[in-house]
Amino acid sequence: MEEETSEELLIKQHRKEKKDLQAKIQGMKNAVPKNDKKRRKQLTEEVAKLESDLSRKHEEELKQLKSADEAKVEEVVNEVETLKVEGGEQEEAKQARVTKAQKRRDKKAAQEKERESRIAEAEVQNLQGLRHQEGLKLAQKLAQQHLQIKEISSDGHCMYRAIEDQLAQRLKLGSNMSVKQLRSRTAEHMRNNADDFLPFLTNPDTGDMFTTVEFEKYCNDVEHTAAWGGQLELRALTKVLNLPIEVIQANSPTIRIGEEYDGEHLTLVYMRHAYGLGEHYNSVERLKDPTIAEDN
Repeated sequence: MEEETSEELLIKQHRKEKKDLQAKIQGMKNAVPKNDKKRRKQLTEEVAKLESDLSRKHEEELKQLKSADEAKVEEVVNEVETLKVEGGEQEEAKQARVTKAQKRRDKKAAQEKERESRIAEAEVQNLQGLRHQEGLKLAQKLAQQHLQIKEISSDGHCMYRAIEDQLAQRLKLGSNMSVKQLRSRTAEHMRNNADDFLPFLTNPDTGDMFTTVEFEKYCNDVEHTAAWGGQLELRALTKVLNLPIEVIQANSPTIRIGEEYDGEHLTLVYMRHAYGLGEHYNSVERLKDPTIAEDN
């Protein structure tokens, strides 16, 4: 059986610590009465902090592992160079085959250490990356409202799919509006109220406001393609649905559109660094509480 590498041992340790933390969180939840809303709100914030602290701890340990591995790789390379310098011509001739074999082994060892170092570095970058940090901030914000992110597929329809999901969750409609219907109604509203939208649409090449032809093409794209939706389309959707919409962001205040309408907000999460292409919308759902789930 092969001996585990330092990286594998560290990952195993991190998994155990995450599992232990979940057990601790479960115990904390069990200790708080379900009717004590104030304490449960505090508990939610404490849980978010515990998870964030553990992530930072793992990040620091992975950094240290990366530094140690880099030092080992350099040591191996230096040893190879030393062997080359210290060996005389006579010794080199006598041990030619051994030296070549040793060089191959040393090179292979150095490459393996470098591979392990790259793996550790990638893990650190993931923990430090903008996407990870954005996710932590959003989780903390949502936890204060007893909410969590509900993932929506990234296919160009994400904003409409998030609205579709919110309607299904919050309004309990018997016949929910589909993404196709939401796009069609949005485009129809924009066409019928061009004066409300044209001032905000400009040609990227000239900077001039859209012509009638350009605006019609924009609306056709909204209706018939996977064109990404933004605040203009959300404004149109509040009019179509007669409902307010809020968009929660990690590093900016929550955007609220359609405040003139009564009713519970449809809530979306805007993520600037979710995928390689960048911007993305997700839906939200009630924060899952294992202690409540067990009782139901």
